[in-house]
Amino acid sequence: MIDKSKEKKILCVGAGYVGGPTMAVIASKCPGYTVTVVDIDQKKINGWNSDSLPIYEPGLLETVKKVRGKNLFFSTDIAKEIDACGIIFVSVNTPTKTFGEGAGRAADLQFWEKTARSIIEHSNDDKIVIEKSTLPVRTAEAMHRILQSNSKGLNFDIISNPEFLAEGTAIKDLENPDRVLIGSMDSDSGRKAAAKIAEIYGSWVKKDKILLTNVWSSELSKLVSNAMLAQRISSINSISALCEKTDADVDEVAKAVGMDSRIGPKFLKAGVGFGGSCFKKDILNLVYLCEFYGLNEVAEYWQKVVDVNEFQERRFVLNMIAKMFNTVAGKKIAIFGFAFKADTGDTRESPAIYVAKKLIEEKAELSIHDPEALKNAKIDLKDCNGKISYYRDYLDCVKGVHAVAILTEWNCFKDYDYEKIFSLMEKPPFIFDGRNIVDRKKLFRIGFNVSSIGKTFLTNLDKHN
Repeated sequence: MIDKSKEKKILCVGAGYVGGPTMAVIASKCPGYTVTVVDIDQKKINGWNSDSLPIYEPGLLETVKKVRGKNLFFSTDIAKEIDACGIIFVSVNTPTKTFGEGAGRAADLQFWEKTARSIIEHSNDDKIVIEKSTLPVRTAEAMHRILQSNSKGLNFDIISNPEFLAEGTAIKDLENPDRVLIGSMDSDSGRKAAAKIAEIYGSWVKKDKILLTNVWSSELSKLVSNAMLAQRISSINSISALCEKTDADVDEVAKAVGMDSRIGPKFLKAGVGFGGSCFKKDILNLVYLCEFYGLNEVAEYWQKVVDVNEFQERRFVLNMIAKMFNTVAGKKIAIFGFAFKADTGDTRESPAIYVAKKLIEEKAELSIHDPEALKNAKIDLKDCNGKISYYRDYLDCVKGVHAVAILTEWNCFKDYDYEKIFSLMEKPPFIFDGRNIVDRKKLFRIGFNVSSIGKTFLTNLDKHN
């Protein structure tokens, strides 16, 4: 049983993209609870205690400022805070392994296991431990065994509570979730622990949106949700390649298909490819799990979702080269957008990384512009041997460039002064719209040669022959 004095004291280990926003919303919705977020990174904690948060997310700063110092706190004193709480969310990084068995596909659980052992070391009473990180199926079982092996006679109930946040809308997703998934062990103690966590979310989430399952279903549901979303993106992107060959319009096809109520319109927007910290990692984890259990055909099916995504990124660069007279060597190219999606500064697995590196390999010079992701872009490209410049101002970015490649769907890109951009560019000027967000016909009338995903190439080149 949790110590009565600690049952409304929540700790989150890990102050990243999931832990920080989730705890901020819980603190704001549950004033009767004290919420503390800990991390070993002092710089990150300093950021959370300032007005320059370590991550960008619309509405996050406002939410944090309402409760910080009241019932939301950020600290590096992990040992003290573990002992002080009764409920622990574990939201540490679980990247794809880069070494050993399962390298490139399996989840690297070293940070997760270190956290579990730290919980044992610094606990003096029973606690509920919640998996918030995305983890492989049956990981809760391993965590349970580690925690229950303690020599203090303590009981730890393990709960799986995966996050379903989309960066750029994380606060809205937390405040009004499609569902909250709480998986527990099949025991009286496990069910009581799940009920306590459901009570927290029940402060603002409707009861019919809180789904109680066994812990294994909860773990697998997270992987499958991301895999199916990514599958839809790869599906429409594969069709975009066919549209370009047949003069069909991928947006028109997607609209027609999406009007079928059995299919729906979401995640049928063609683009240069998906990115972010979850999709590729979770699919490869799913592939590894399927192979581990001998389900090779299933593994191959999901591997193709990743393969098509990489094909789309590669196809985008090859199209740029082909359209620009089969060479980009010595040409200056502006990249609009480096974040993997709009309304975030996150560049993890962003298609822009692949596109930029391939263009540099082809000896192009790059000018990069993004409203929030320039800092991360510099980190991602720090080892590249080539000429790269970074610009906050889009007009400075396009001076003397031969082409503009739009790689993130920032709304502001739609409203830029493209007549001014045209005047500043080398001629003939090219626009490669990797997100299909600009008015291509308007740009064509201005004088651009416009290449869009899954659409006919609009060219002014023939007019000059």
